Amino acid sequence: MRSYLRRLTGRVRSDAADRHLAYIMTIVAGAANAGGFLAVKQYTSHMSGIVSLMADSFALGDVKLALFGLGAFASFVAGAAVSAILGLNWGRRQALQSEYAFPLMIEAILLLCFGLMGSNLSRHEWLFVPAIVMLLCFIMGLQNAVITKLSNARIRTTHVTGMTTDMGIELGKLVYWNTVRNDLEIPLVRADRAKLGVHALLVFLFFAGGIIGAVGFRLAGFGATVVLAIVLLASAAVPFNDDVKATLAKRFRVDQWR
Repeated sequence: MRSYLRRLTGRVRSDAADRHLAYIMTIVAGAANAGGFLAVKQYTSHMSGIVSLMADSFALGDVKLALFGLGAFASFVAGAAVSAILGLNWGRRQALQSEYAFPLMIEAILLLCFGLMGSNLSRHEWLFVPAIVMLLCFIMGLQNAVITKLSNARIRTTHVTGMTTDMGIELGKLVYWNTVRNDLEIPLVRADRAKLGVHALLVFLFFAGGIIGAVGFRLAGFGATVVLAIVLLASAAVPFNDDVKATLAKRFRVDQWR
């Protein structure tokens, strides 16, 4: 199990590890997105809707709602930026095994913060509703940046529109009738069946995560965020622990030479 978790979120990547991590993170994203909607009646994973909300609000003169959308958009961008700064660039320069695991640890902590804020939502709704939306957008940006970077933009976990588009492209290739089969100058149109299967599964897992999140939040309230946080912490724990051990061992060797 430890070796699997090390491969799952460790520095050394493989196609299988990328896919497995994407599956886990897609379920978490779907669950958090559904929980956010139940809490504040707003989906936070797709920026297309947020930008459309901003445009409509500006056109209708609702500056307050437009600024709310701008804050959500900025939070998503900030989440992706923080993921790139702390984990994907700083971690890489430090040669950390937790280069990709570190942002997941941050996401787990922020999900717990979401649960804490949500539990106080009814008392200070004017404060916590905007804060929860900004926080969830930040989390979605953080998560999407991780999987985008480690897979070289081959996989997304919150962008269902993009995944569906890729599915449509591969389906079009799959049903295309190659009339010319012996012309070397015209390559045959062939579908990437593996890519089609991965994206179809990711869409299904986002849907399944949404169901899990909706049911979980209905039964356990914001305590359901603890389960999501535990999943992320467990996924990221082994590479993070490897870095802690390596740092302590290095300091111990330095102290011995003093």
